[in-house]
Amino acid sequence: VQLQEWGPGLLKPSQTLSLTCAVYGGSITTNHYYWGWIRQPPGKGLEWVGAIGYSGGTNYSPSLENRTSLSRDTSRNQVTLQMRSVTPEDTAVYFCARCLGNSTGTYDFWGQGTQVTVSS
Repeated sequence: VQLQEWGPGLLKPSQTLSLTCAVYGGSITTNHYYWGWIRQPPGKGLEWVGAIGYSGGTNYSPSLENRTSLSRDTSRNQVTLQMRSVTPEDTAVYFCARCLGNSTGTYDFWGQGTQVTVSS
């Protein structure tokens, strides 16, 4: 399984971030797999953002759920993250990854990550 993320590298505060993750070598609808987004701000640890499951159900970090949405395109085998009203604190490398069984367990396959910088 391979995952590849992409999106705009630079945004201004208050804009909406949109990232896409393409999954190769496995279907996003395969039973019991969850497809999550994890980010790492500069100099900090990993932060789980949210995940979308094989049936389309979503789970979000409580601190981000009021401005985050996950969706999927099963025909393209892609998942998308949207984050509204970004601030410089959203600057991070964003990863998509796969988890088996639940949305907050161990993620076994990761994309290479995409840098997102929020700056005026």
